[in-house]
Amino acid sequence: MGLNETPLANRTHIGIFGRRNVGKSSLLNAVTGQNLAIVSDIKGTTTDPVSKAMELLPLGPAVLIDTPGLDDFGKLGKQRVAKAYGILNRTDIALLVSDGKMGEEERDTLLRFAEKKIPYVIVINKSEERSEQEEADIAASYENEKNLMFVSAKTGSHIHELKEKLATLTPKEEKVQKIVGDLLDSGDIVVLVVPIDSAAPKGRLILPQQQVIRDCLEAGAIPVITGEKELPEVFRSLLKKPKAVVTDSQAFQRVADDTPKDVYLTSFSILFSRYKGDLDQQVLGAKAIRRLKDGDCVLISEGCTHHRQCEDIGTVKLPRWIREFTGKDVCFQFCSGTQFPEDLSKYAAVIHCGGCTLNGREMKFRLKCAKEQGVPMTNYGVAIADMHGILDRSLEIFRGRGYERTG
Repeated sequence: MGLNETPLANRTHIGIFGRRNVGKSSLLNAVTGQNLAIVSDIKGTTTDPVSKAMELLPLGPAVLIDTPGLDDFGKLGKQRVAKAYGILNRTDIALLVSDGKMGEEERDTLLRFAEKKIPYVIVINKSEERSEQEEADIAASYENEKNLMFVSAKTGSHIHELKEKLATLTPKEEKVQKIVGDLLDSGDIVVLVVPIDSAAPKGRLILPQQQVIRDCLEAGAIPVITGEKELPEVFRSLLKKPKAVVTDSQAFQRVADDTPKDVYLTSFSILFSRYKGDLDQQVLGAKAIRRLKDGDCVLISEGCTHHRQCEDIGTVKLPRWIREFTGKDVCFQFCSGTQFPEDLSKYAAVIHCGGCTLNGREMKFRLKCAKEQGVPMTNYGVAIADMHGILDRSLEIFRGRGYERTG
């Protein structure tokens, strides 16, 4: 991915929901202007969510997600319905597609939209098949919802108006959250420590590193990228003292030892803890690691799926560091991608990655699940900093910037 490309996690996620055979896939194709989803008269053609990232004018960068039918049945059908509703956890705007009057599935889905505070449009498809009176009767069954539109995916009727409507529903943030840019002034030097080891992808930087570089540039700051071994030489070579050092969490201790005390120090993962979620909650969650007991189970969760190296941070290094830090016989379970369990009751703690591939809504949903169930949750960088005794130092850069000391 290039630095100018909008990451999936930063795009508006539009979920398309509805019963089988109401034209969800046809609508996706009509909105995107491409034949992305398989269209068939056979019910249940879409068995797994189908996503497409694109520039959707006038909305901007978006991800459209076609979902399985909500009226599916049987053992597999129920699993497909559960997958469809699981998409709500990362949906910024929802389209409820129907080809007729409101039924049980439509009522249930609208209630779920309301519970999760998701703005939506009710799209009545196949308008080419109906008279004005039939449309009036359908509108009445939806109590003349203001966000109800009649379209035809087949003829393209009112598809343009639907796109315009979606643009008006884009979540408006009171203040655009920055990863690090709001902590910097124009001309500040920021040293980014990027270890190049067996776990580093060949020929590219990982997404958090790319995004932090871009955020620094947009703030008018000067990012300097180095490996952890070369950091001392960077400090000797720079004529101007850096304002901050941002490191990969795996190199936290070495970088802390080599960074002067009057230079801010934090990690990519901690920056994303604030950017995507709740830094206070995750700082408190890190403190729970020291309270772990023999036999406790910890969930280690990653937002993406990737090939595991022999010294993978999530499945190898973190479990080893936690056992060494606590001296306890702790067991670990792992999940990745969209496989985050909503029932966390069996876990003594949850440790999550920075969530760079998840949108803010999904990351906040996961944090909310943990908080409501009383399960401490933290992230990789916060946990590693706490276990190395440098958490307070790694949070100093945020003082007075929406974060105050917790605990």
